[in-house]
Amino acid sequence: MSLLQPPPWEIRLLTAATEALDSQKLTLHHPVDSPELSDAYAYCEQLTRRHSRTFFLASELLPREKRRAARALYAFCRITDDIVDAPGRTNQERESDLCAWEDMSMSTLPVQSSQVSLAWNDAQRRFRIPRGYAHQLIEGCARDIGHTRYETFADLAEYSYGVASTVGLMAMHIIGFEGEEALPYAVRLGVALQMTNILRDVGEDWRNGRVYLPQDEMRQFGVTEDQIAAGHVNDQWRRFMAFQIERNRRLYQQSLPGIGLLVRDGRFAIAAAARLYESVLTDIESSDYDVFSRRAHISAVGKLVRLPRIWWQARTAQVS
Repeated sequence: MSLLQPPPWEIRLLTAATEALDSQKLTLHHPVDSPELSDAYAYCEQLTRRHSRTFFLASELLPREKRRAARALYAFCRITDDIVDAPGRTNQERESDLCAWEDMSMSTLPVQSSQVSLAWNDAQRRFRIPRGYAHQLIEGCARDIGHTRYETFADLAEYSYGVASTVGLMAMHIIGFEGEEALPYAVRLGVALQMTNILRDVGEDWRNGRVYLPQDEMRQFGVTEDQIAAGHVNDQWRRFMAFQIERNRRLYQQSLPGIGLLVRDGRFAIAAAARLYESVLTDIESSDYDVFSRRAHISAVGKLVRLPRIWWQARTAQVS
């Protein structure tokens, strides 16, 4: 599909991204770090380190103020996701908890009783992050309450926009970017990152009662949910996964030129996040598409040896 003629699903997502771009932005008139605020940012740093080594490593490549804000963003997303996936809670209780968290985290006044909310409120103000993206993220995560199947890739892309592209669009405001022409690249990268998560976590998602794979494409390749339940890798599964990975890589390739539209001191971090996540696809292939008995990943050493080349590509904006 030519970039000049994006598919219908991408047009819909870009429309949502453009609308949220013009939503309310908070302002910080006198940026001062209180001890409470410093502690709140430190808590977000610990949360990020504990839950996402890749995001922590990528954010470590940012200047201090942007790094703190990126980790506050991650913590906001982490808490949102944890509420939706909280064990032992009914769907009604999860919905109630999510509404309460939205009220707290999206309050226009800093909430001193929540360290994540305090840091996130400050980050929104410092970088004038459009609040519409945060609302879209919460709405996207809310889909996981009771919604466990997606019929088409377009449906899955819309879900991925809500839980991942919105994160990239908010991160883009923290890093800085040249203009609206950067939006399509952030949308595509978010979908690519989320699809990598989905392909990596098929087995884990099944155990949680979810199948984040296009149902129509499963039927096309002869893949059944019984096969996923059994963790059975056969030729049908290999062809299905090869098709998914090829499209996923294409999305990465179509998104990476947008890194050249970011402020220079943030390019390395985003390029690292994208390229390291994309490498998970290679690990899935190397294990014969077995995403049932092991979780695909890139080792710490594997990440470090990739960074010099990623740094050079980001420096020259040759990340495609």
